[in-house]
Amino acid sequence: MNIQAAPTRQTDLAAEFAAIAELLCRCTVQIKSDRTGFGSGIIWHPDGLVITNAHVASRPDATVKLWDGRVFEAAVTARDSVRDLAALTLKATDLPAATIGDSSVLRVGELVLAVGNPLGLVGALTTGIISRLGFVETPKRQEWVMADVRLSPGNSGGPLADAQGRVIGVNSMIVGGLALAVPSHAVKRFLLISGAEAV
Repeated sequence: MNIQAAPTRQTDLAAEFAAIAELLCRCTVQIKSDRTGFGSGIIWHPDGLVITNAHVASRPDATVKLWDGRVFEAAVTARDSVRDLAALTLKATDLPAATIGDSSVLRVGELVLAVGNPLGLVGALTTGIISRLGFVETPKRQEWVMADVRLSPGNSGGPLADAQGRVIGVNSMIVGGLALAVPSHAVKRFLLISGAEAV
C-alpha cells in the first residue's frame, strides 16, 4: 500500500508546484522603460498597481506587457533609487495580482521561487533556498533577502516567492553569486511613505 501511494503523492506535489508556478507567471509582467532592454514587474493590486525596481523604471513612463499578451502604457507614480523600488500604474482592472507574503517571518533554508523575463524569455522560473536575511552593504546598508536562485538580465523587478506562491521579495541584483531581493515588508513601507498604494 505504501509503495503504491508514494508515486501518487509525488504526482500531487508536482501538480501543486506547477499550479503555483503558473499563478506566479500570471502576476509577473514584462516592462520596457528605455532602449536598453526589458525588466520584470509584479502586479501588486488588481486595479493596475505594478511594483518593479527603480533601475528598471528609469523613465517617467513605461510599456507593460501582461502574461496574456496585452500591452499597456504605464506611469511611474513613485520611485526610490536607494531601496531600488518603483511603483507603476496602468489603466486596467481585475488583473491577476500576486498574493503578498510576510518577509519578516522568513527563515534561512526555506524554498523560494523566482519568476521573470531573463534574456527575452517570458515567464522563466528558477528555484533555490534562502541563504541569508538582513542588512547588507550594496553600496548602502539596507535590508535584503538573499537566495541562491539564478537571475539574469531581465529578472530584475520580478517576484521572489515562498513555496506557497506568496511574494516575499522583489528581485533586484546579484552579489557574490547570490540573488538579492527587496523584502515585501520594505515594499509595503515604500508604498505607505510614497502614497503610491492609494493612487
